[in-house]
Amino acid sequence: MTMTEPELKDGHIVAIAGPVVDVEFPVGHLPEINHALEFDLTVGGDQITVTAEVAQQIGDSRVRAISLKPTDGLTRGTKVRNLGRGIMV
Repeated sequence: MTMTEPELKDGHIVAIAGPVVDVEFPVGHLPEINHALEFDLTVGGDQITVTAEVAQQIGDSRVRAISLKPTDGLTRGTKVRNLGRGIMV
């Protein structure tokens, strides 16, 4: 028997409250707690990549994550990538 990596699906932002973002993923593809998520944000004409860490699974295929950069200008519906691993520095 061989182990295969689970397929990582993208989600989208459904709520924003300061550095806290709620992200909805397809059913069966919820990231684990402490896994890293990434999304792109345009600030002053420059595109930056923001990393967030999953803090809680809140039900309905949603997670609550804490952003590691400011979320000014972030909108609902923004595509979010599940990195399938913890934050790396």
